[in-house]
Amino acid sequence: MTAPTRTAAERAADSAAPALPGPRGPISATLLAALRAAADPVATLSHTAVGDPWGEDLQLALYTCYELHYQGFAGVDPDWEWHPGQLAVRSALEHAFLTAVRQATGEPLSLARALAGLLADDTGGTGPSHHLLDRGERWQAREYLAHRSLYHLKEADPQMWVVPRLPNPAKAALVTVQYDEYGAGRPERAHAQLFAEMMADLGLDPGYGRYLDAVPAPALAVVNLMSLFGLHRSLRGALVGQFATVEITSPPGAARLAAALERLGASPAGTQFYREHVLADAVHEQLVRRTVITPLVEDDPSFGPDIAFGIAATTAVEARFGAHVLSRWRHGRSSLRTPLTDAPRAKT
Repeated sequence: MTAPTRTAAERAADSAAPALPGPRGPISATLLAALRAAADPVATLSHTAVGDPWGEDLQLALYTCYELHYQGFAGVDPDWEWHPGQLAVRSALEHAFLTAVRQATGEPLSLARALAGLLADDTGGTGPSHHLLDRGERWQAREYLAHRSLYHLKEADPQMWVVPRLPNPAKAALVTVQYDEYGAGRPERAHAQLFAEMMADLGLDPGYGRYLDAVPAPALAVVNLMSLFGLHRSLRGALVGQFATVEITSPPGAARLAAALERLGASPAGTQFYREHVLADAVHEQLVRRTVITPLVEDDPSFGPDIAFGIAATTAVEARFGAHVLSRWRHGRSSLRTPLTDAPRAKT
């Protein structure tokens, strides 16, 4: 099958989509060159080792493949989404990433223990939200939002992939939660819109994909995990686990972040996104556990280990992200590949 080709007019129509990022290694360079030139990347990559599954090259290449299923990229033919060559490359990257995630999580806990761990008190935690609340600086808060923008500006699109893959009543219950994520029928209340307004309030560019070149591999891996789970029916239980992890753990973290941003000078528009999650996700946590997970496992107990794996995997990639950010901040360094204008530059 030949690579997709488009006219200049068709390419111009995609001008609102984000630009393709710059490469970070041989895999991403070959993939990005193929997307720009309408060439097939398979022949070039067929003898290329994928390298570090957590590294910049693989994570960017995988993110690029997945983004073809969302908003795409300016000047890139939409038919690349299902092109066999692109899918072959993506499959190799996914295998390496999923293998690394399974190695990082080890033998999953039982579902009951995994859920209990999510509900445990985290007041003694040490993650980025704790740092920002206790001693964070404004430049660090802005960096945190830039990291998170790759997901929150498309919240909760990755989780929507699982809806047709679930049976009722779990499907109906999950859609109930997703309805709130998209503003409950009010576009101005959609969580992606609230996040964009928060970015603008803190002087960041709220454009979709604006910070892709700046965001490093640990943050890309968080978003890639969601897409990996959502786009594979065999991993639908893991996606439910990912969704549960976010909904159950979000309220206390969101409360800390709202307080931190207010302390750092954000206006009400700059804290609304997180204040919304304090309230909404407290309700969502109950819905996900009782009306999504419970009927799924009661109807098919084999979902239990898959959901527990999704919880463990999400916790693992979030921990890697948090460790990266905090290690940089503690040494006065930017956690982004390209520092923002107010971030320290001499030590990056």
